[in-house]
Amino acid sequence: MPGCWLRGGGGPLVLLWALALPLASLRRSDRPKLLLLSFDGFRWDYIDRVPTPHFHDLIEDGVTASRVENVYVTKTFPNHYSLVTGLYAESHGIVANEMYDPATGRSFSMETDSIYEPAWWEQAEPLWVTLQNAGGRSAAAMWPGSDVKIHGLYPSRYLPYNASVTFEDRVARIVRWFSGPEGEAVDFGVLYWEEPDESGHALGPQSPLMDPVIADIDEKLGFLVAALKEAGLYEEVNLVVTSDHGMAQLSPDKIIELDQYLSRDLYTWVDRSPVVALLPKEGKLDEVLGKLADANPNMVVYKKEDVPERFHYRHNGRIMPVLIEAKEGWTVMQNRTGPFMLGNHGYDNSLRSMQPVFVARGPAFRHNYVQDSMRSVDLYPLMCHILSVDPLPNNGSLAAVRDMLSQEPPPPPPSTPGTAPSTPGTPPSGPPSFDVPPGADAHSYAPLVGSFLGVVMVLGFLVVYIKQVTLKQLPSLKHRSREMSQPLLQEDLHL
Repeated sequence: MPGCWLRGGGGPLVLLWALALPLASLRRSDRPKLLLLSFDGFRWDYIDRVPTPHFHDLIEDGVTASRVENVYVTKTFPNHYSLVTGLYAESHGIVANEMYDPATGRSFSMETDSIYEPAWWEQAEPLWVTLQNAGGRSAAAMWPGSDVKIHGLYPSRYLPYNASVTFEDRVARIVRWFSGPEGEAVDFGVLYWEEPDESGHALGPQSPLMDPVIADIDEKLGFLVAALKEAGLYEEVNLVVTSDHGMAQLSPDKIIELDQYLSRDLYTWVDRSPVVALLPKEGKLDEVLGKLADANPNMVVYKKEDVPERFHYRHNGRIMPVLIEAKEGWTVMQNRTGPFMLGNHGYDNSLRSMQPVFVARGPAFRHNYVQDSMRSVDLYPLMCHILSVDPLPNNGSLAAVRDMLSQEPPPPPPSTPGTAPSTPGTPPSGPPSFDVPPGADAHSYAPLVGSFLGVVMVLGFLVVYIKQVTLKQLPSLKHRSREMSQPLLQEDLHL
């Protein structure tokens, strides 16, 4: 017990200990809450295609972006990892849904258990890991990569991926984790749903059968909002609703058969259309490039080093030496015997058909505000700001999206001596490219400043208290000078 430390003098230490506990509790509970929801394949214009009252309610009460440029290639795994790292695919290493790593000789496929191998993910650190290292708690329901032990950590609470788990069950679990008792409730959650991507592939985005699928997504958003309200969380949690990519209509009349131009003996097929990744056999690179050059007007062939800089898709060993990019609506196949989809994504990320929706609402956001444009990598520094977490180096820019916030974030502190400042949103030259993250903002330091002031007040009280106690005991201290030379308070140790 603290009272055993001093005979008749435990009061100040007990008081210090007692005051420290509420301060620590305040630091834990004062962190803002944020929930990131992704509806896979939800194209930006779906919300105006059919009545979507729940989306529009969020827009009226929050913010939206008219145009969101996601990352190349516009596939599920690269873009979901970009959302939680703020990095382009070349920087975070999840460059496609299907990959080959020449350094290890291993392959990655979203259809195999290779997705659970941490080495694929550890070229970057997702936000839930960063938050937990900063003392926060996170939760994940089926988000790509969230059931992988990345840099030694899983999310504080997570569901291993299982497509058979309903959206409603995922919501129930996430809401329960946000509603937990002090010390157990999470601060940040990620929630994933497979639709309307699956239907978009099967039906094509132009099919009228997509209308009820889109309407159902809106109903699911309404279910989440109702669950948050019922739990008393709706006014507390910042809700961000977005997607990884859009969807383009395909046609069986728009197929490029690679076998017509290139022998399979010359290459290994790594990733599929619309950006086909080829690994030429040893010594066959020039021959492959020569045979594909100008082979078909509906595709563009890139040598890795010649990929346009705007794609940020050169500087990683997992990017294959030859890339074939089909034009929008076209499909590259080896021949027509393989499976064919009526909708697909993965094309140029500047195409409107590839771009996702973005809606956000909560105490951190303005009301009824429309942002002209943003990049999906900008969401990461925005989320870090809301959660009061210092961002890791990233390709996003808080400055580009700060107008969405209800209170404009403070300017970053001066650069560290000897370090050249960088312009937000403009990566320095050289591979891989990052923005230098801004220094910790005001919210990041608020708990520390509050704790420091609290400790200063307690110490000031202790000085006054001890002084008073000492003055009262002065007459007797002159008779105890010999005792003071003995081990201090030995008689009170109760050994």
